[in-house]
Amino acid sequence: MKETKVLFHIDELSKWKLLLGNINNLINALQNEIYNIEVVANAEAVKLYDFNNNFSSEEFHIMKDLNGKNVRFVACNNALKGHGIKRENLMTFVLVVPAGILELIDKQEEGYAYIKP
Repeated sequence: MKETKVLFHIDELSKWKLLLGNINNLINALQNEIYNIEVVANAEAVKLYDFNNNFSSEEFHIMKDLNGKNVRFVACNNALKGHGIKRENLMTFVLVVPAGILELIDKQEEGYAYIKP
């Protein structure tokens, strides 16, 4: 069976709702197919991962649900530092990579389709 590998890149805080909707639509379209989906957040988009920013719990619950459906959420450490966000304040399922740009390159080399809403 074919495996679908998709890499979503987000760097704008205002695009989270659109991105999460895109992921849900993709998973629904794939139905029972095998997939690996990763979301790489850098720049200001990493702010959504920080519990101290008082964002809507709606996004958290959607992201937690998606994480349970094999969606990985990744944060750029450089962006976290740039915005003064501490790792201990991140949502528990968020993985941190040294550089978001390098993660984007690596995943594309692994055959992931690149999507930027």
